[in-house]
Amino acid sequence: MHKFFIPQENIDGVAAVINGEDVKHIYKVLRLKEGDLVSLNDCQGSEYLAEIKLVDKKEVALKIINRLETNNESPVGIYLYQGLPKSQKMDLIAQKATELGVKEITPVITERVVVKNELGEYKKLDRWNRIALEACKQSKRTLIPKINHPVEFTDMLKLIEGADLILVPYENQEEKGLKKVCRGIEKEKIKSIAIIIGPEGGFEPSEIGMLESMGAEIITLGPRILRTETAGFVCAALVLYELGDLGGML
Repeated sequence: MHKFFIPQENIDGVAAVINGEDVKHIYKVLRLKEGDLVSLNDCQGSEYLAEIKLVDKKEVALKIINRLETNNESPVGIYLYQGLPKSQKMDLIAQKATELGVKEITPVITERVVVKNELGEYKKLDRWNRIALEACKQSKRTLIPKINHPVEFTDMLKLIEGADLILVPYENQEEKGLKKVCRGIEKEKIKSIAIIIGPEGGFEPSEIGMLESMGAEIITLGPRILRTETAGFVCAALVLYELGDLGGML
C-alpha cells in the first residue's frame, strides 16, 4: 500500500486532501484511481487508512476509513551528528540514516571542515529534508526525522549533554569497540544515543579530548577505516541491532 505524508490540517477526521507534488505522482506515475486504498501520515505520527474518492490534476480527495495503530519507530532515539562532508555526500547520509530509523541529523562544522559558502550549506537543508521525506515513504517510517541547520562543534557539545550514551567512532582508537561498550551498559536504561562522526579529515585530537571529558565513548567500528558518509549509518545500524529493533524484536 502506498504511503503519503500530508499536513495535519489536511485531515479532518472523516476526509483528507493530498495536494502539491504528490498529486502528479499519484495520477501519472502510480496511476492510482478512485476506490484505491492508501496510507496517510499527518507528519506528527498519526496514520490513517484512506480511500481515494477523487483524483484530478490539482488535488486528491480521500475518505478516512479508520486510524491505524502503527509505529515503525525505534524504541531507542538515535541522534546523528555528522561532520559536514564535501560535495553531495550529505544526500546519501540523509537517505540511509532515515531508512535505518535515525531520529535527528545535525551537520557539524569541526576544525577540519572547510565551509566555502556557508549560505550555500544552509540552502542545502531543503534538499536534505526532501530526501529524508522520500526515504520515509519508502521505508514506512512513522515520523519524519528532523535535519537541523549546521552547528559549530562547540555548540554541538551543549546539544549532546542530555544523551544517555555518546558514541564517537575514531580511526585512532584500537582498544575499545562498540561490542565492548554494549556489553558494559544497562541496555534498558538507554533511550537516547548521540553518534558523533568526523568529517573527511577526521577529528582534531583536541576535539576528541573535549568529547572524552564529557563522558563520550571513543570507539572503533573495526579494523577497516570507513568513509565519513559510511561511518554514521554503519554505527547507527550496529547500535539499533544491539539496543533497538533492527533485526526484528523476536
